[in-house]
Amino acid sequence: MGVDEENKTITINNDTIMPGQNKLVHINIARLPTGTLIDIPVHVFNGKKPGPTVLVQAGLHGDEINGVETLRRMLQESGFAIKKGAVIAVPILNIFGFIHFSRDVPDGKDVNRSFPGSRIGSLASRIAHAYTSEILPQVDFGIDLHTGGGQRHNYPQVRYSADDIKSKKLAEAFNAPFYFPSRLIAGSFRKTTLKMGIPTVVYEAGESMRFDELAIENGIQGVQNVLCELGMLPKKIMNKSKSSIHLEYTKWIRASKAGMFIPEVKNGNQVIKNQILGLITDTDAKKIKKIKAPFSGHVFCINHQAVVNQGDALFHLGR
Repeated sequence: MGVDEENKTITINNDTIMPGQNKLVHINIARLPTGTLIDIPVHVFNGKKPGPTVLVQAGLHGDEINGVETLRRMLQESGFAIKKGAVIAVPILNIFGFIHFSRDVPDGKDVNRSFPGSRIGSLASRIAHAYTSEILPQVDFGIDLHTGGGQRHNYPQVRYSADDIKSKKLAEAFNAPFYFPSRLIAGSFRKTTLKMGIPTVVYEAGESMRFDELAIENGIQGVQNVLCELGMLPKKIMNKSKSSIHLEYTKWIRASKAGMFIPEVKNGNQVIKNQILGLITDTDAKKIKKIKAPFSGHVFCINHQAVVNQGDALFHLGR
């Protein structure tokens, strides 16, 4: 590339963002029964010099607010003052879920099971279609910010597609406390981006409807680490003082009986085989079931539900 070559122009919903321009645009989705228009706000930072286009998004599940706050802080603190390439930042993808404190849209469907979507499908499918059509064709890399759901608290972790070496390198660059390969789910955003040749990672941290400072701070630093690795931000703001731990095998530890659940370990801790992770007890304290680690490794998710049923996921353990 010549030294005077400019970056590409980005067009979203007929709005044009020229090289060197930053702009807030909107993708129109639908209206509420009251007639209020609902659209997706999209912040575009288009550098003057050529480089990759990175999509950083949050709020795909409306109740997962740590990612929303992560991007809000980055927008407030000029965290996307890039030297080259472009960043497309979407703080809230699922506006309907966000305003209803819900993972899903009002019809109960999950947007993250509706990709690539349909122009004439369900509301979730229409959101996915608009997003897939307007944004994804212009993207080179994707970072999807999530939070544990159903009162499950995720210690900061990054998941990548096992068969995609570029997404693994992206996960390594993010440098969260843990990273590991994760299976692709039908209709998910990550499965669609993989098919489109867009390496994508999912950052999971904290639990739904609660702010978690560790999750937010690791998210901000992780996004910046990726942008530094791609040469879009100065290397001096990269922070890799602690190396990310790669988990090659993960397993959910489930409740063998119903009762009151008391964790005995902290999330993120290293444990040894047969260590007591927690207890399940009845309300009379007559029957107590000890939950033991089946192997040595790290706890990276804990269920914060106090009363559990048989089969409920309690701990996510990896080695």
